[in-house]
Amino acid sequence: MTSDPAARLDELVPDSAAAALAREVAGRFCSPALLAHCCRSYLWAAEYGRARGITFDAELLYVSAMLHDIGLVPVFDSATVPFEQAGGAVAWVFAAGAGWDADRRDRAAAVIVAHMADEVDVADDAEGHLLELATGLDVSGRRPEDWPAGFRAAVLTRYPRQGLAEEFLGCFTEQARRKPASLAGRFVAGGFAERVLANPLDA
Repeated sequence: MTSDPAARLDELVPDSAAAALAREVAGRFCSPALLAHCCRSYLWAAEYGRARGITFDAELLYVSAMLHDIGLVPVFDSATVPFEQAGGAVAWVFAAGAGWDADRRDRAAAVIVAHMADEVDVADDAEGHLLELATGLDVSGRRPEDWPAGFRAAVLTRYPRQGLAEEFLGCFTEQARRKPASLAGRFVAGGFAERVLANPLDA
């Protein structure tokens, strides 16, 4: 794999029909800022795993990253379950349409649910572990030093943040209002806004 961070972005993305379709679905339903967040989240996750020799399924990770926040999109926003569970259900249906077997569909849903966890054991769920770390960086700026500055710059140049902080806070505040017992509700009650607005990626 090339040492040039900008060129490496394309090399990290899996070349598969399911990956291309997941990107198309995200582009159809997500806002520009949310779509860019999904793309960055995959790249943060894949590069972190590559650099540390973590074995992961790139196609599974990519599809999960593209769809991990689709439960925040109004047309898929559930009135009764947390957005990550709703997103996992959408991913399961997507995976069925892509011809994945039942175990792989379940994995896509599980990875999306896991991304909201405080911590995911890499030995139990490599893709969930990577997506949880990646979204932690992209949303609240957690541990940016784990990615080289040149790679961070290349990702942010390719996929600018486009006001993600404000959009995400609006989504999470609404989730917390309607589903206060959800993880989104817990995040909002625990100072989520301050962390998001202080994200060094927006500096």
